[in-house]
Amino acid sequence: GISMKKVLVLGGTRFFGRKLVELLLADGHDVTIVTRGKLANPFGDKVKHVIVNRRDTEAFSKAVEGEYYDIIYDNICYSPNEAKAFCDIFNGKMGKLVFTSTLSTYAADGNAKSEADFDPYTYSIQMGDTEDFTYGEGKRQAEAVFFKYATCPVVAVRFPIVMGIDDYTKRLHFHVKHVVNEEAIGFFYMDAEMSFILAEEAGQFLKWAGLTDVEGPFNATAQGTVSLKDLMALVEKATSKQAKIVLVENDEIRSPYAVPASWYMTTEKAEQAGFVFSKLNDWLPGLIGEIANQYN
Repeated sequence: GISMKKVLVLGGTRFFGRKLVELLLADGHDVTIVTRGKLANPFGDKVKHVIVNRRDTEAFSKAVEGEYYDIIYDNICYSPNEAKAFCDIFNGKMGKLVFTSTLSTYAADGNAKSEADFDPYTYSIQMGDTEDFTYGEGKRQAEAVFFKYATCPVVAVRFPIVMGIDDYTKRLHFHVKHVVNEEAIGFFYMDAEMSFILAEEAGQFLKWAGLTDVEGPFNATAQGTVSLKDLMALVEKATSKQAKIVLVENDEIRSPYAVPASWYMTTEKAEQAGFVFSKLNDWLPGLIGEIANQYN
């Protein structure tokens, strides 16, 4: 059996963070979640619940005083300032850090991305808050800060867009809903190939990244890609309606998946380390069908 770990999760109440906590609890680990208290704690007394705003470093530090965690998951860090404050609080109090990063650390330039395409160890650090950077740059900076300043092993998990029936961003839902309602959807380039991962698998990968001895940056995505053209064909099939697709710049109707070029990543590194990913085409049509049932 696996030895019980004491685990702290920042961002564990919804979507893939919630899946991660469910998996950790199922394996008998001792889990504490940190939230601002805005969303209900879905786990009741199965977890310890610390209510604090991470940006209030004094309160955050006080809330975890005297504690040591074998693994900490930070799913909600978006800036170098947050990453540095985190290291100041937790260095010496954590055995391992797993940071949720993103495909957005790579440029959408049409090429398959491997971990070496963004090297956080040599990246020039520029401090600042979330508001000071684009999403991708904030995550690049956060990775660079964690790898430089954390005194324990760090894994930066680079996810593409995460999909799921309970996705609160409703990005895949957007496409289904627009097709059902016969509303136009704007794209730039329909042949763009994209990577995706299911929330369940994202949770499984985070668990694996914490409990095994891997460290460094890791891409995590379902195997295979789908073009936006083929994705929309799946939506048409599931809804029995024709999509109204326009090539535009209009924000109102622009797809949240509208990318100028293919944007996907390779997973050789994780697969060589022993994680086996699902195949995108094994679950994407079914997920689109499930979402279509909500709107039909």
